[in-house]
Amino acid sequence: MSNLSKETKLTLLYILVAFTFSVLMRLIWVYQFDGYEPFIFNGQFMINTNDGYYWAEGARDLLLGTGTNPDAKEYFDHFHQLHDLSPVDTAAAQVTAFFAYVLPFSFESIIFYLPAFLSSLVVVPVILIAKSLKNLEMGLIAALLASIAWSYYNRTMVGYYDTDMLNIVLPMFLLWSIIWAIRTKQDIYLLLTALDILVYRWWYPQSYALETSFFGLILLYTLIFDRENRYNYKLLSMMLFAMMGLPEYIRFIIVLIAYIAFKKESMQKYIYHILAFAMVLYFGTGGFTPIWGKLKGYVFKDAISVGKEGLKLHFFTVKQTIREVGQIPFETLANRISGHPAIFVISLIGYAYLSFRHKIMILALPLVGLGLLASVGGLRFTIYAVPVLALGIAFLITELSSLLPNAKLKIISMMAFTIAILFPNYTHIEGYRVPTVFSATEVKTLDKLKHIADREDYVIGWWDYGYPIRYYADVKTLADGGKHSGSVNFPLSYILTKPQDVAAKMARLDVEQTEKSYALRDANKDLIQLSTIEQMTTEHGLKDTNDFLLALETDDIKLPKKTRDIYFYLPYKMMNILPTINLFSNIDIMNGKQGKRPFFFVSRHFKDMGDKINFGSNIYLDKKRWQVVVREQRVPLKRFTKTVYDKNRKLHVDEKLFNVTANLNVIFMSNYNTYLIVDDAMYNSLYIQLMVLEKADPKLFEAVNLTPRVKIYKLKI
Repeated sequence: MSNLSKETKLTLLYILVAFTFSVLMRLIWVYQFDGYEPFIFNGQFMINTNDGYYWAEGARDLLLGTGTNPDAKEYFDHFHQLHDLSPVDTAAAQVTAFFAYVLPFSFESIIFYLPAFLSSLVVVPVILIAKSLKNLEMGLIAALLASIAWSYYNRTMVGYYDTDMLNIVLPMFLLWSIIWAIRTKQDIYLLLTALDILVYRWWYPQSYALETSFFGLILLYTLIFDRENRYNYKLLSMMLFAMMGLPEYIRFIIVLIAYIAFKKESMQKYIYHILAFAMVLYFGTGGFTPIWGKLKGYVFKDAISVGKEGLKLHFFTVKQTIREVGQIPFETLANRISGHPAIFVISLIGYAYLSFRHKIMILALPLVGLGLLASVGGLRFTIYAVPVLALGIAFLITELSSLLPNAKLKIISMMAFTIAILFPNYTHIEGYRVPTVFSATEVKTLDKLKHIADREDYVIGWWDYGYPIRYYADVKTLADGGKHSGSVNFPLSYILTKPQDVAAKMARLDVEQTEKSYALRDANKDLIQLSTIEQMTTEHGLKDTNDFLLALETDDIKLPKKTRDIYFYLPYKMMNILPTINLFSNIDIMNGKQGKRPFFFVSRHFKDMGDKINFGSNIYLDKKRWQVVVREQRVPLKRFTKTVYDKNRKLHVDEKLFNVTANLNVIFMSNYNTYLIVDDAMYNSLYIQLMVLEKADPKLFEAVNLTPRVKIYKLKI
């Protein structure tokens, strides 16, 4: 340390301070829930993001394959089953497996705390960028704010085990290497920039859009401000070589060859030729195609997707139901990026002023632009603008403080302004007490199922629960956070919201057809994959899926041979999204017309007023006439059902029938303090019958594990 310059020592100190601050802020959640049993399984906190179980599954299977796991003998040669969708070849799983292999902590602890430590690395490039601008104080202030700003904290807190833990760190390092490359013109930054792109693409394959934006802006910056600088054309060439749509190892070799070539004096006259060659390779290996595909997916969203082959079926798209890809208001955008609308506006002004004073910071525009795209693209994009706008407001703070007459006042003012911009974000952190994905009770049911089901068996549940189901029960699923297109969700929705007999048949058909599709794809990689529902239709000699569904309801469909067992995962919390689940099958998939929505209302804040029960939202039950009043319209009640658990946790159902011709039913789930008001379609659905009422048809279903929070059944056909 004694040989380091004062500036370097101060840089390292600021990085250490900001990193420690970032990690400590993320430990507030741990302090708040210390010892809270519902969030703890096997003595460890569980994670709080569904997607995290995807990477955890891959890391777990990789560790099983190394033989380091005590259960590895069973899986050493084949540590994950064919077509189980385990992401063993992804960067997040491989990095996690590495840390779990070398660190003396439990696997659960590593996936829980890893986001807090990896995401806090964002302070390093932020401070290094400020160092290049000769303003370390700006770097420290910006690092403190960037590390805990709303959206960045939300997606990198303890337990939020996802690729977001490095999705901002890596592009900020890329921005740093680009800035230092252009400012210093040192050859080493040509290589560092290319390597950063390679690592970023390896970690997050969707990074090509941001990489291409950086390339385009550097090209524009060069043509406007630095046209004669040949070094910038070398940088652009290296970026293109790293960005090509080729396997990582090929791009790495090409990058090394190009780097060696650029260091030779004899190659300087060919710089423009190499750039042109790099452009040809870039566009020839994919270029802009995947970027346009992503833009269409996030910005130009359609409610109904239409197949391009075969029957051209119409399906309801899942992106219409995901909050993080929906449009958000200005206040939400501002809060998530900076913590408060005023701070956000000042940050924008600060970034504009910073770019005016240091034109090199114009190169950060892709990150700012992607963050602002959240206004139409959804919440997930806001994190990209966080560190750059943090630099903007930090620059204003240091500039204003520099106007003060002495160093003491300067320091006091910077501290005061910093506390002011940090406070709204700290307040958010203190109040952001998000739960784990599953409760300990829910996980215990899956852990028991793990010892009952075979690894080739399927568990049917909505796609939200796909990853956790696979992680804890070590089984297969039909849908998950990455496999939930409208065509995948149609049969799942049909299973969960239709009567037991047709739901059971659809479950067997969908599972067997899914496995058959895998086999067909393995035999012919170029085969066009049709949806399972379309394959079911055509294989039964029909050209109209409605005819197939009618045949399914009238027992005119022969079921395929059973090759594995099927289980149903039915949690109580699925009730909150049952109307949304219904949307995916409540559609004529031959023409895309949505069906009439079934009546489904949940009331947990009701008031019993003697002769009536007020459910809220202008809906109440008239107990004298046994009618349901919906917005002043009286509807006769068909049945009133009450469920109650006894001391042995056995469910008892008391049902009173009032009007057999009516279509509306009230269910009082007394132990949950919940009322359901549903029509016959929803009352007779598999979910209501099996989860709420435990009225499973013994010819079709066998109870495996029935708890108040989760019901698991086994299909018998």
